[in-house]
Amino acid sequence: MILSASRRTDIPAFYVDWFLNRLREGYVLVRNPMNYHQVSEVKLTPENVDCIVFWTKNPSHFIEKLPEIDNLGYRYYFQFTLNPYDRSIEENLPEKNVLVETFKRLSDQCGPQKVIWRYDPIFVGDDYPVDYHAEQFAYLANQLEGYTEKCIFSFLDPYAKIQKAIKQLGIEPPDTKTMGEIAKLLAEIALPKNIKLETCAEEIDLAKYGISHARCIDGDLIERIIGCPLNVGKDPSQRSICGCVSSIDIGSFNTCTHGCKYCYANYGKQAVFKNQASHNPNSPLIFGELGEQDVVKPRKEKDVKSLKQPQQSLF
Repeated sequence: MILSASRRTDIPAFYVDWFLNRLREGYVLVRNPMNYHQVSEVKLTPENVDCIVFWTKNPSHFIEKLPEIDNLGYRYYFQFTLNPYDRSIEENLPEKNVLVETFKRLSDQCGPQKVIWRYDPIFVGDDYPVDYHAEQFAYLANQLEGYTEKCIFSFLDPYAKIQKAIKQLGIEPPDTKTMGEIAKLLAEIALPKNIKLETCAEEIDLAKYGISHARCIDGDLIERIIGCPLNVGKDPSQRSICGCVSSIDIGSFNTCTHGCKYCYANYGKQAVFKNQASHNPNSPLIFGELGEQDVVKPRKEKDVKSLKQPQQSLF
C-alpha cells in the first residue's frame, strides 16, 4: 500500500504528533469524505505500507521526527509546495526565505530525490503577469538548485468554491497561449539547473519544452526508493488526466489553516477552526471522536496489502 499524507490537509505542518502516534499504534481511522459516518480502519505497519507520500507547505517541525519514522521502518518522499505568493494569497505561511531554508534542511535530511518541489498553482492577474512568474521562479530555482531533482507545476483550477475569492483577488487561470509562454520561461530557467519539469493533471502538451506529465504519487520513484518493483496501477479515484498510481489518503478536508485563497480542500474558515479545535493527537481520527452513528469497517486486505513484487529486487 502507498499512503498519501495528504492531498486533503498538511499533516507534516499541523498533525505531527498525531501521525507519529498512528504509526506507533499501527492503524488509523479515516472518515469517508462523501459519507461522514462511514469510517475506514486502515492498517499501518512497515510490512504493509510500502511508501508514504507527504504533501506539505511547511514541514519545519516534522523534520526532527524523521529519524523516528526511519527507525520504525517506513520509507517516504515529500511533495513540498513552495510558491512565490505573499500573505495576501497564502495567509498563514512563513516568509519565503524561511521556507526556502526549511526546504534545504529537509533535502539535506532526506536527499534531493525525495523532496519534489511543487510550484502550484500558477495564476495570472494585474499583480501576477508572466514576467512575475519568470522572476520569482528564477529566484526560487536558484535557491533550490542541488536540493531537488524535480519541479511539478500546474495552473489554477477555478473550482466553484474559490470563485468568489479569486474574483476579489483579481486572479484567473492563464489561457492556453499564456500557459505556453509561462512553461517556456520555466523550462529555460529550470533545465540548466538540472531540475526536471512536469505538469500535474494538465491536458496541455508541453513536451516541446522538455516538460512531461507528472505522476505525483510516482510508482517509478517509489520503486527506486524501496529497491523493489511494485504491482500497482493508475489510481481510479483520480481524474483521467492524473498519472498517479493507487494510494490511500488518510487526511480530512477542512483541517488546514495555511489560509491559501486558492485552496480546494477547505470549504470555509469556520469549519476549519471547528475541526482543528476538536483535534486530539491521541485519537485514531485526525479530528473529533467516534460517535454512536459511526460505522467502522476495516479496509479490505487487497487495498492495504504490500504492493511489492515477491522475491524481486531492483539491485
